[in-house]
Amino acid sequence: MSSIPKQPLFCLKWPWDMNQTPQTNSPSVCSFEAPWLFRSMQSLGSVAFNFVQSVSKSPSSLVNHFKPLQFDARTNQSKSLSPEEQGEAEHRAFASALASNKEATMLEFYSPKCRLCSSLLNSVVEVERRNSDWLNIVMADAENDKWLPELLHYDIRYVPCFVLLDKKGRALAKTGIPNSRLHVLAGLSHLLKMKHPSKRTS
Repeated sequence: MSSIPKQPLFCLKWPWDMNQTPQTNSPSVCSFEAPWLFRSMQSLGSVAFNFVQSVSKSPSSLVNHFKPLQFDARTNQSKSLSPEEQGEAEHRAFASALASNKEATMLEFYSPKCRLCSSLLNSVVEVERRNSDWLNIVMADAENDKWLPELLHYDIRYVPCFVLLDKKGRALAKTGIPNSRLHVLAGLSHLLKMKHPSKRTS
């Protein structure tokens, strides 16, 4: 009696196995042809897998395009800052904000990879412009190691996160876990109402 290799009862092919040619001498090779629906799903999975692999191996992945810039007044050109330089610049801005003796400082923890953080930028600039007489807003990159002490001190576990500080640098409150852009803006508005100085009558 000749030994015929047994075909498996169930055959599963992963997207990354799609382009591999089966070895004919292997007895456990699965030669089952899937229905057209599964083949198209396999093709789609293979495309997605190859895309993720190419992006993760690529030295110029999408994340690397979001680098902070510094304007050089002498040459009228902007240059990319290293993470260390960016952290130092943000810390200088934070120290300057606290030294300004304004009624409050808002520290915004963000991530360069965070789309929600990017979408808030114009709104945050507008909030600072409208309240510039009593408020400073400082950006803090939560992925930069230079902000690690503040991340631990203020218990920052998500971005974007706004922390309201008084003029002595003491934390008064922070925004909650962001669900949407509108939710974050509502939290920011609540913090502003909390600390807005009472209007003095003359």
